[in-house]
Amino acid sequence: MGQIKLLDCTLRDGGLGLEDALKNKIADDRFTAEEREQVAYHLNRAGLDIIELGSIDITEDDRRGYAIYQNVEAVSAVIPKNRDRSRLYVGLFRGPDTPMEDIPDWNPDLVDGLRVIIRYSELQKSLDFCAGLAAKGYKVFVQPMLTMRYTEEELDLIIDQANKMGAYALYFVDSYGYMQTQDVMRFFRKYDQKLNPSIHIGFHAHNNMNLAYANVLSFIGIETDRPLIADACAIGMGQGAGNLQTELIASYLNASRGGHYNFEEVLEVCEIVDRHLSTALWGYSVTRLLPALYRTAYKYALCYRSQYRLSFVEINRILKEMPDTLRHRYTPEDAQKAMCVIAKN
Repeated sequence: MGQIKLLDCTLRDGGLGLEDALKNKIADDRFTAEEREQVAYHLNRAGLDIIELGSIDITEDDRRGYAIYQNVEAVSAVIPKNRDRSRLYVGLFRGPDTPMEDIPDWNPDLVDGLRVIIRYSELQKSLDFCAGLAAKGYKVFVQPMLTMRYTEEELDLIIDQANKMGAYALYFVDSYGYMQTQDVMRFFRKYDQKLNPSIHIGFHAHNNMNLAYANVLSFIGIETDRPLIADACAIGMGQGAGNLQTELIASYLNASRGGHYNFEEVLEVCEIVDRHLSTALWGYSVTRLLPALYRTAYKYALCYRSQYRLSFVEINRILKEMPDTLRHRYTPEDAQKAMCVIAKN
């Protein structure tokens, strides 16, 4: 059990889900300041091993209602006043955009670690950004979003750079929710063979095909001395179809793997998240299943369903025939382009 750590990202992934809902005209909903503080407070009391407090993104707008903060100092202010030094508090950079000179050297008043979404189009820049954070004293979590997209050579580069910078963790991320058990095992084996023994391997699962729980159970069931990290969110709250549910995996670890989590405190976090359920921002749906079947960005299907009012059959046909060059990154223009291609055929 000591080698399995549970990371809760309700505030960060849930906050980005709330932001996505506004962008896609699904709902206008935000975390209150009190909710953000209470989620962090209860996760601390629940004994979660790693608590992600929010994203860091350069913006002129006040986006704290989505747990998006301007800098490391601002996200660190969410750390509970009675913080337990036995657990880690982290924030997430959505890319390598913040100038390194604007990021303070680590000190005990700041988050312990920083997670970085590796931007595929700026791979080396993203890895250099991670190395810069490690040099400043932070525990760095390297997060190649949509890991299924990467070639073997690109993964080798990421692994090599993670070793050189002394990363805390290297993740594989099922951004669009279509990984199968064999994919989980493949990524673990590749990472495990080449990563330094001290580096954690992490897995962030999405639930488009309702496989997050099954895939994570396969992941944490691997017999290994390697430290592992599994991500989860209360009631699965997150972008798109959402994530593995914290209450599910915490109860499993308590019952079957000698876990130490205070389940009632986890339920207090669920109580807060439950207030946002009426807006139906996340969770399994046919709309979110279809893009996963075709290994495509989920926002295409949301756009076709909510803006164009297309039927499931119509969405299925578009996604099935969509050019591969459009699949990995959604834009409104590409959504129109894909519809035009199908119309011509």
